[in-house]
Amino acid sequence: MRYLMILKAEQPATEPPAGLMEAIMKLGGDAVAAGALLDTAGLAPSAAGARVSLAEGLITAVDGPFTEAKETISYALYEVRSKEEAVEWASRFLVLHRDFWPEWTGEAEVLAVL
Repeated sequence: MRYLMILKAEQPATEPPAGLMEAIMKLGGDAVAAGALLDTAGLAPSAAGARVSLAEGLITAVDGPFTEAKETISYALYEVRSKEEAVEWASRFLVLHRDFWPEWTGEAEVLAVL
């Protein structure tokens, strides 16, 4: 089954540590080698996006930035056997942030792709 991991985070005051990106690349390589990771990419800040809404029959488009404290910053698409396995990959990703960049705050939403 396919699962989409959506990463949301607050922008910390510090830059990411050098070792974090190396650890993320290794984790991604492990996920590809396991046949679990199908696609991943970073996303531009909401200031560069738009939100299109439908309410009371009217379609409106509003340019970002949006007011949420956390920005959606990246996604990953996994092909795994279960939701638990998708959650495990997401957890491994967040562990890297905890270990390499303790002041980073974020969350990963894991959603089944139907």
